[in-house]
Amino acid sequence: MANLKDIRDRIKSVKSIQKVTKAMKMVAVAKMRRAQENMEQARPYSNSLAEIIQHLLPDVDRELLPLLEVRKVNRIAYVVVTSDKGLAGSFNSSALRKAQNEIDQFGKEKVDIFCIGKKARDYFKPRKYNIIESYIDFWSDLNFNNAVNIGNSIINHFIFGKVDEIHVVFNQFVNVATQMVLTEKFVPLEFEPNENKIADRLYEPSKDEIVKSLVPRHLNVQMWKFLLESYASEQAARMVAMENATSNSEDMIKDLQLEFNKARQASITTEMLEIVSGAEALKG
Repeated sequence: MANLKDIRDRIKSVKSIQKVTKAMKMVAVAKMRRAQENMEQARPYSNSLAEIIQHLLPDVDRELLPLLEVRKVNRIAYVVVTSDKGLAGSFNSSALRKAQNEIDQFGKEKVDIFCIGKKARDYFKPRKYNIIESYIDFWSDLNFNNAVNIGNSIINHFIFGKVDEIHVVFNQFVNVATQMVLTEKFVPLEFEPNENKIADRLYEPSKDEIVKSLVPRHLNVQMWKFLLESYASEQAARMVAMENATSNSEDMIKDLQLEFNKARQASITTEMLEIVSGAEALKG
């Protein structure tokens, strides 16, 4: 059995860690709320743009824009969205595992990777995957310009013919307790057939001009959505992880306190036995 000083030091260490986990949980809560507000503001705009473009695409020639060109798929790119930091449960590992499975299934040598976040870069680089670019150290100042700059670099990789498709692996925010890892095709822009009939509309100046204007905006908003969804999911996952860590530390403190009491009781009993034995020896 450990001595009293060792147990007391362990209790002190666990209490210190508990203070850290509580603080990290509060910080994650504040960041998650801000990210969730931005995400909920972006979703309606993104959905409206997608609805308009989906309605117009069947009536325009796909050769109008390179971003609409559907090619024979010989090489693809994956954009893997993770965080710069850990301590967020399975947030990063789930996305990385899904991305690696899909990349390996298609063929590692035929895939280019854009890593968003240090965790993606640090995962794929030592495994010798073909990383084109990495984007790190921007999450604390996340804004729409970040999404535009990242999106433009990725889109140019498609426009210049280096790949035939680009997919994005990210965590979608469902609620505080649930984040879902999804893979979405980024470009070329394609939509599922819409069975809901939309009333005829008049478009000014023309459908072609509107599509040429809206598609680049839509892709910028999509990249912004991917980053917001991932950031909100990261903070939610970290909040839950820190809450669990705090709860576990409380259980550990209780166990250590019980062990301390037992050791202290054993020590007192031993001292009392020594005193009684000494007294009996003096009598003898």
